Amino acid sequence: MISNSIKKITIEQPKTIRQKVYEYLQQAILKGDVKPGERLVESEIGKAIGTSRTPVREALHTLEREKLIESIPRVGYVVKGISKDELEDISEIRLVLETLALRWAYENDADGLTRSLQENVSRSRHLLELGDLKSFSEMDSNFHEVISKYASSERLQELTLSIRQHMIRYQVHSLYDIENIYRAMAGHQKIVQALKKQDLNGALVELNNHIKQSKKDIIHYSRLTS
Repeated sequence: MISNSIKKITIEQPKTIRQKVYEYLQQAILKGDVKPGERLVESEIGKAIGTSRTPVREALHTLEREKLIESIPRVGYVVKGISKDELEDISEIRLVLETLALRWAYENDADGLTRSLQENVSRSRHLLELGDLKSFSEMDSNFHEVISKYASSERLQELTLSIRQHMIRYQVHSLYDIENIYRAMAGHQKIVQALKKQDLNGALVELNNHIKQSKKDIIHYSRLTS
């Protein structure tokens, strides 16, 4: 049961209630506020966030299609566990999408891309010096968002964002480990260094290494099912 996991929220326009409920539950699952194996009960969720069961039911149907929850006979909706096989799939898809994004971004505006990524790295380094790990994690996501934006493809940006959101479920245990943070920082810096040399192939290699290292760190710190 998740009565203690769901906090009171205010539903406001212009987003529909269903969309607001969906986004709230999605983020609660992705960030680990609602744990794998926990039941999602329509009536309890509706009461906790102050809405009827209908938008909650619609949101749960969407989350089931996204494979974040599953419907079990005589039990109801349950948050799916996180598995090594799924992590492998997501990491491979992420690698394909972000490789394409970096290639397109470089072709569209190599100088702007390099400058923006260097600014991100510099800002991230400053946040680490201040010990602001939460803000660093946001800058880590921003690094990859910058690449997607410079690729100038709304569809590709949408797909890469979706995959990164799913990765949050796996990163939650390793996100604030200082060794992982410095490895991520080093990976970003190597990508930028290659771009500064106008070496796209080198940058793609470093991106490949960075994403694979991220997967290794997640496996090390997460409790994954087979």
